[in-house]
Amino acid sequence: MDRKIEKKRRFSPLKIALIGGLSLGCLWIFASTDFSGNALKLDKDKLRISTAKFALLEDYIPIRGRVEPSRTVYLDAIEGGRVEEILVEEGAEVTQGEVIVRLSNTNLQLDVISREAQVSEQLNNLRNTRLAIEKETLSLKSELVEIDYQITKLKRTASQRKKLYEKKLISQDDYLATQDELDYFSKRRALVIERQNTDRLVRKLQLDQLESSVEQLQKNLTVARKNLENLNVKAPVTGKLTALNVELGESKSRGERLGQVDNLDSFKVSALVDEFYVTRVSSGIDAIAKLNEQHFPLRVSKVFSQVNNGQFELELEFTDKVPQKIRRGQTLSIKLQLDTGSDALVLDKGSFVQDTGGNWAFVITADGSEAVKRNLRPGKSNPDYLEVISGIKEGEKVVVSSYGGFADKDKLIFK
Repeated sequence: MDRKIEKKRRFSPLKIALIGGLSLGCLWIFASTDFSGNALKLDKDKLRISTAKFALLEDYIPIRGRVEPSRTVYLDAIEGGRVEEILVEEGAEVTQGEVIVRLSNTNLQLDVISREAQVSEQLNNLRNTRLAIEKETLSLKSELVEIDYQITKLKRTASQRKKLYEKKLISQDDYLATQDELDYFSKRRALVIERQNTDRLVRKLQLDQLESSVEQLQKNLTVARKNLENLNVKAPVTGKLTALNVELGESKSRGERLGQVDNLDSFKVSALVDEFYVTRVSSGIDAIAKLNEQHFPLRVSKVFSQVNNGQFELELEFTDKVPQKIRRGQTLSIKLQLDTGSDALVLDKGSFVQDTGGNWAFVITADGSEAVKRNLRPGKSNPDYLEVISGIKEGEKVVVSSYGGFADKDKLIFK
């Protein structure tokens, strides 16, 4: 019988590559591990190392600020109307009092016409009343003159008839008739004078009421004309028209927001801060903004303590120079100074803090050949430094880069 010849097994290139990779990994682990203890060999040049030193540990937080005009004035439609004309385009510079938009409102125009007619009518009434009063005054004066004339005549006649009566030349009835007529005109004169005084008071009250009515109507007319003038939407301040939400022909209701004007003579900075610092931030705190490698001092002017989405807002003002050509909406890197700080033994704040909380670190030995795990007592920190109260001395070097991959080791041996 013929034998069955078995074929030799051959490994595929993929299997060969896998076997080779595993072999190299084992060799690297073997070479990197110090079997005398829980240690790991590393390349020192790939680690970030910081030297413990005494430095000013400032208590600050980094924030991002947004540049805004120090004063923004909104344009609202004081009176509603139809947009007839747009005189200034959005983004243009405007001066205070310059007309930006013209509106039209037929009802306001008719109201002004109606009030003008009322004022004119009331002025005519006042004029006619004054003429009537003057006419009545002249009539009473004329009547009083006539009465005085009659009294004068009667006094003379009564004096003559008295003499004739005493001489029995006229009858007693003729004498008494003249005396009665004189008494009549004397009493009539008193009544006319009383009527003059009464009419004077009544006329004064009547004129005062008419003049007050005219004055009130004129005030109403002034208000109506002002409302009509308010259809011309004007710039409230000199600045830049940064927003204008109007279209020709559309109707705008009273109080509707039309746009805004920014005063570009001065700027402020608005920033959001984590709610963790809400009790530590107050007005008057200093800050430094960095732009184009220059520093610009700031001071917190307002703190809005209301927290939204874990943040609260604050406003800062420039205390010295302002960056040139600064623009609305531009962002600035700001260092918010919470405390003046003090000298302390510090390390550069590296990624190791996230791994250890600053409670321990790998401290490099004096000969620089290895780094040994050592317990630390951390203190305050800022984005640049971590204060170390105990555990290291000034001048000692510490690995401050991430400990990922060897946090469980006790020693690092440098190649």
